[in-house]
Amino acid sequence: MKTVNILSLFSENKPGKLAKITEVLAQNGINILGFSIISVKDFGVIKFLVDQPEKAYTLFKESGFTVSILPALGLEMEDKPGGLYQVAKLIFSKGINIESALVYVAETRKKAYFVFETEDIEKAWELLKDEKINFLESRDLV
Repeated sequence: MKTVNILSLFSENKPGKLAKITEVLAQNGINILGFSIISVKDFGVIKFLVDQPEKAYTLFKESGFTVSILPALGLEMEDKPGGLYQVAKLIFSKGINIESALVYVAETRKKAYFVFETEDIEKAWELLKDEKINFLESRDLV
């Protein structure tokens, strides 16, 4: 199964929190390739796609952050109008529900990937693996 790891951090929704979180990555030479923030009043979840997820996970844990590392699928899409629609249509056609997502644009806009989490990633992989689509893998992020 071709997957990438997403870091998911639980955080208070306060000024300066994002700076403290990203400082951990910056001070350790970890590159952020994509991220999303979802907040509800006083708390939120920040999801990161980084080039060194295992190292980042360890550093966040050591720094006292509530963090988890989750597998996600990354499907290549065209970086042009309609590119996301084509990928979303394919995922929908397989009956897969997207729980959270982010977009990673690679190689100076030569490639883009729709990276998403779903409840049953193994089932989603089985439904998508034979399609004519390129998948993002962890080795592609280094």
